[in-house]
Amino acid sequence: MQNEPFSFETLPGQVGSTRIVRLTGPLVLQSIFDLQNALAAEHPPATIFDLSGVPYMDSAGIGVITNCYVSAANRGHKVIVAGTTPRVLNLFKITRVDTIIPMAASVEEAEAIV
Repeated sequence: MQNEPFSFETLPGQVGSTRIVRLTGPLVLQSIFDLQNALAAEHPPATIFDLSGVPYMDSAGIGVITNCYVSAANRGHKVIVAGTTPRVLNLFKITRVDTIIPMAASVEEAEAIV
């Protein structure tokens, strides 16, 4: 599972200057560096992580999302995680990240609360 390819794309959201970051594949240490650079290059008022295509995530993956959340919060911006798969959602619950970062069932739901 960890050897599956990882990719991401950044899309404009339906609302204002919202950024949607659609992730596909396992979000693990070996795949985070390009993602980190892309996230650091822009600072939109709202970022939605679409995790519907992420079957697995390790602590480095959680770290990337958490760091983006903290950086955004320090600027008064928002980060929402959307569409988590059951395995990834369980990881967020075990680490209690789900109590810190807002979660939505879908990108559409996340855009409605931005």
